[in-house]
Formats: sequence, structure tokens, C-alpha cells
Amino acid sequence: MTKRLYWFDDRCFETDAIVTGVRDGALAFDQTCFYPGGGGQPPDEGTVSFNSGPTLNISGATSDLWYTTEPPPGPGLLGQPVRLSVNRERRAALTRHHTVLHVLNTIALRDHSAWITGVQIGPDYSRIDFKWEGFSPAVCAGIEKKVNSVIDANLPIVSYYVKEDEFRQREDLLRTLEVKPPVIDGQVRVVEISGFDAQACGGTHVASTAEVGRFSIYKTENKGKVNKRLYIRLNCLPSESKFDA
Repeated sequence: MTKRLYWFDDRCFETDAIVTGVRDGALAFDQTCFYPGGGGQPPDEGTVSFNSGPTLNISGATSDLWYTTEPPPGPGLLGQPVRLSVNRERRAALTRHHTVLHVLNTIALRDHSAWITGVQIGPDYSRIDFKWEGFSPAVCAGIEKKVNSVIDANLPIVSYYVKEDEFRQREDLLRTLEVKPPVIDGQVRVVEISGFDAQACGGTHVASTAEVGRFSIYKTENKGKVNKRLYIRLNCLPSESKFDA
């Protein structure tokens, strides 16, 4: 089993590791700081460096923590010590976007009974789809104000785990109608924004809402009778955020 360091430290950008598997142009490690993707958040990118050998780019991952490299790994790497390094700027941007979508989806569900039907997170902008009866673009200004109010409140964000049986009894931890969060080793990870929201999630997040940046909805689309797509972005340069400190 690979130890998922990113679950315990969202600022884990580098780590030493041991190659535990080589297959089909991909590597596995005894521990990893690379988020493999999920919940709309794409996999981290970065490098794996060998003590005596090449540095390979990590360009993708699978849910069972096999990491695709470019160029593909050569022979004789099993058991080799390596240094894993995540692209920090990209991870930080994805983390801010993932965090603010928690705030947005909580407000959408609480105030408009809107459930998530799809998410795609990016470093420059993100989009989120809702099953939203009676949606009108006119509500966006009010939603922006509410989201930015939560950001300004500087609320702490923590993660913890609940047993699968407890999770099954906690419908308040769900935000999607169809897709359920992963259960690993009989547990589900929960991300909580203090005093505001808690939801099941395996992604990376900032330590406080104040680290997110200014939120805006810059476009909306109809993707069906009641399926609505919101495009969002953050006005936050890396130098303006504590996350990169």
C-alpha cells in the first residue's frame, strides 16, 4: 500500500520515496506527495529524480497510485530511492479552486437545493454543474457576495476520517447525486470548514478560507433543462497567498 502523504499535509510538495513497482510506462512508490486526481481535481504534475540516473516528468496517475512518466521508466528501477517533487504553483492553484468550490456548493445546496452533477477543476478557472431548478444568472451576484463573505471570515479548514458505517448515516456529508466518495481502508475522508460546512472529499485544500483569493462567476451555461454550468475564477496571485509560504 502506498502512503498518501497529501491526505495528511496539503503542503507536502516533496518527499523521498522508494520505487515499489514498474509497469507499462508507470511507477509506484512506497509513499507519495502526488495527488492522483479525483473529485474533479486533476492529478498533480512534477518530477521523480533518481540518485544516480535521469529525472523523469510525472504527467498522470491512476486511482491505485501508479504514476505515468515521460519518458517511460527504464529497467532496473525497482527498489531504487527517489525524490518526488510536485509542481507547487499548479498544485496551489488547484487547491484554492477546490476549496472555493466547497464554499460554492454548500451555498448552492443550502440556499437553492442545487446538487452537483459535475466538476472540472483547473489552475486558471474551474467549472461546476448543478441540478438547479429555477436557476437564473441574476442570482450569481448574490452567490458571489456570499462566497466572498465566507472567504473573508478566515475560517480554518481541517480534514479527518470517519468510519464507513458512520458515513453511510451522514447524508449531510454528500454534495453529489450520483458519484460517491471513495472508501479506503473502511474510512471516508471529510474536509471541514469550521463553523460553515463539512463534506466528504479526498482532494487538497488550503488551511483557511482567507488563502483562497477573490471569487467570481464569469460565465454560465444551460446544459439541459435543469442542469446549469457555472464557470468560476479566483483573483489571487501566488505571492498574495499564505498557501505558498
